[in-house]
Amino acid sequence: MHVPFCRHRCGYCDFVTAVGRQSEHDEYVDALLRELDERQELLAGSLDTVFVGGGTPTYLESGALGRLLSSLPPAHEVTVEANPETVTPVLAELLGAQGVTRISLGAQTFESDLLAVLERQATPEVVRRAFTTLRGAGFTNVSLDLIYGIPGQRPEQLGADVAAVLELEPEHVSVYELEAKPGTRFTSAHGAELRRQIDRLEEYMELATAGLQAGGYRWYETANFCRTRHGDPRDLRSQHNLAYWLAADYVGLGVGAVSTVGSERWKNMASVTRYVSALRSGTAPARTTEHLSAAVRTWERAMLGLRLDEPLAEAEISSVLEPGGLDLMAARGLLERRDGSILLTRRGRLLGNAVTVELLRDLDDPADCDEPRTAQGTSKQVAGRR
Repeated sequence: MHVPFCRHRCGYCDFVTAVGRQSEHDEYVDALLRELDERQELLAGSLDTVFVGGGTPTYLESGALGRLLSSLPPAHEVTVEANPETVTPVLAELLGAQGVTRISLGAQTFESDLLAVLERQATPEVVRRAFTTLRGAGFTNVSLDLIYGIPGQRPEQLGADVAAVLELEPEHVSVYELEAKPGTRFTSAHGAELRRQIDRLEEYMELATAGLQAGGYRWYETANFCRTRHGDPRDLRSQHNLAYWLAADYVGLGVGAVSTVGSERWKNMASVTRYVSALRSGTAPARTTEHLSAAVRTWERAMLGLRLDEPLAEAEISSVLEPGGLDLMAARGLLERRDGSILLTRRGRLLGNAVTVELLRDLDDPADCDEPRTAQGTSKQVAGRR
């Protein structure tokens, strides 16, 4: 579920966002709930996950946020994204009272100069205070985001960020490469430094991965880590994002949100005004639609499944594998084959996309791939944007 509103738009952001516009918060929530009602028939009786992403959902006016959360169907995992500067004891109490089970907190870095480069509104002290506030409100499943490849960032600063995370002991950590899209004001201001940082991205990822694993975190997906602790039986992986990586169906609600159910994928319009207007008038928002062939779904299953630390059945994805690709990657020490399954090695996972390109066939001609594939079944996710 996508809430686009933010107090400020960071320079590197190219997501569907709307700055300020507090007077529109209530009517946007109205539209979201109308779309939820419209899509009710696609949802399973018991949802696995709900993810409220943004934008900054916690920037919503408190009455609108409370009304939205209280109207959501119950789920085993309910995550809300939050920016640190929006987290107060009152907000944390509201989130807990409305059944939120997990918070994803956008820390990005604990270095003041780098937060300024990213145009983030929070200071390191605000980030730490937000985390402490959530803990004080009883949240026992908190995720922190870090970014690497920031203009001006040095390896020792990323090491300090990892140390700061380990000191806080969140249940989950996401570590993302900075992705500044062409055309954003960020690339105009920092283009040369961004290009210089490219040469260090693998070093940064290896540094973060080694530090978090040494601190007791499982590297379960290319950019994601969950805490493992003796005596805590919980599976602390992001169950919502795990559903994406396992190619499950999901329903996205809100402006710009994407859904995939069976062989169909659709995306809502990116205009807040037109999205709200359509649903206010009792019509569905304008959507682009795409039919997904069995080959495409299999290709996506392979591409996403290879990001995980669990073996992927070779037979399940054999139709989209490049001939000789498995042997080549295994010979280079980037992939292991065992009992009919494949798994990227540590080095293979660090190289990530480069290995996937070598392994998977180009689907410009899907007819080259075998079509049989099992159906995805009933949708059990309400999706947001990560």
